[in-house]
Amino acid sequence: MSHQTIIVLDFGGQYNQLIARRVRECGVYCEVKPYTTPLAELKEADPIGFIFTGGPSSVYLEDAPRVDAEIFHMGIPVLGICYGCQLMACTLGGRVTAAQKDAAREYGKTETFYDTGCPLFKGLPEKGVSWMSHGDYMEKVPEGFELTAHSKACPNVAIADVKRGFYGVQYHPEVNHTENGVRMIRNFLYEVCGARGDWTMEDYRRSAVEAVRKKVGGGRVLLALSGGVDSSVCAALLAEAVGEQLTCVFVDHGLMRKNEGNEVEAAFAPWAMNFVRVDAGERFLEKLAGVSEPERKRKIIGEEFIRVFEEEAKKTGAVDFLAQGTIYPDVIESGAGNAAVIKSHHNVGGLPDCVDFKEIIEPLRLLFKDEVRQLGRELGLPEYLVSRQPFPGPGLAIRVIGDVTREKLDILREADAIFREEIARAGEEQKLNQYFAALTNMRSVGVMGDGRTYDYAVALRGVTTSDFMTADWARLPYEVLEAASVRIVNEVKGVNRVLYDVTSKPPATVEFE
Repeated sequence: MSHQTIIVLDFGGQYNQLIARRVRECGVYCEVKPYTTPLAELKEADPIGFIFTGGPSSVYLEDAPRVDAEIFHMGIPVLGICYGCQLMACTLGGRVTAAQKDAAREYGKTETFYDTGCPLFKGLPEKGVSWMSHGDYMEKVPEGFELTAHSKACPNVAIADVKRGFYGVQYHPEVNHTENGVRMIRNFLYEVCGARGDWTMEDYRRSAVEAVRKKVGGGRVLLALSGGVDSSVCAALLAEAVGEQLTCVFVDHGLMRKNEGNEVEAAFAPWAMNFVRVDAGERFLEKLAGVSEPERKRKIIGEEFIRVFEEEAKKTGAVDFLAQGTIYPDVIESGAGNAAVIKSHHNVGGLPDCVDFKEIIEPLRLLFKDEVRQLGRELGLPEYLVSRQPFPGPGLAIRVIGDVTREKLDILREADAIFREEIARAGEEQKLNQYFAALTNMRSVGVMGDGRTYDYAVALRGVTTSDFMTADWARLPYEVLEAASVRIVNEVKGVNRVLYDVTSKPPATVEFE
């Protein structure tokens, strides 16, 4: 796949993925690489520009992350953000020190004044709010650089050497809090780097299909299909590329939402591939019998998923390639080289020992989640699959508090379906990032008709979030909550009380277990 490329060099910044997403949103392909990446490898990527991320270090310390100074002699534009700005200044002859007074350090929303004659700020207002997060100060700016933005506290909020294409900002243009921040990034890409904007999902679809066909040839591909967005889009792409050479094993563990298994199967009916649905609900229930501890549930389900997949894989015969729905955040967070490992990812939960294959195919490993959804639409997947909310691998087992039984799962499916219907009816679904029902392990006294009841309490949960690292509880209209509550109590046998969770993350998590 031949695209113009921006390299985002990661210095440990918390917004590294967000920077890359902003670049992609501007129609330019980019990759995140650790700052330790050898210069030869960076040159081989043939980038049209570099972006240096922020980071927690102070550039003047002996063990601070560095880059090969030769990078500034490649004739390629550089945008340094926060630590990246200070690193560029320090490397090119400037001086960075710890701020001696509050006037030189800035945090949070800051009124900032821009020189709109600078290509980075072309077409933007002369004043706006930027998001600052720095305790160090550029005491001396390198020769050849001009000051192009300032605040009341700091005279060198942004610097530029227009002739060489070097730009540095001490704030974070990638975050929503910075007004016109994405436009600044776009200016760097198009005004400074000369980007063409050749990164589109239509182009990626075509290139990815061609790449899969070339690699697979006449071989056979096996994919574990969970029904989630990533594996579903992966399946659709592979099906378009190799058709009947693909076998998708959909392990229905009986822990999905109402009608979800049938919806997944129906979505792939039009494709010419081998679709194998394994109804393993009874098997999973037996393994989970009497287990109430959340982590044990997760491990049991993950292990059993692999065992079922292994058994079905044996039935397919010889397999040349094993496919996975790995996406770009998985790659970044799993670490590379000397980069820190945030968390390890594996879409299947561990490679099945019995499957003998030549190679793993991961056709989505260059895409962020929002790009995966775009690709799914390009491939013609139904919107209910493409826009599917995050759903835990263990499914409803961790939304049933305590031990898992068929009765509890049936109760939860009906309650959850009603809640989702009422959210959709009120047009609230686009305002929420995740919403669901959970079955508590609490039973309470109620009155229905003239009789006393002693039934379960259902908890409803809705959250808004941009990254799922933190989340706020959703302020749903009372009318929506009332409609859901009345229907659940009246239509779902075994429930006599409905609760709404008003806890944010932290201190809670999005899920209950």
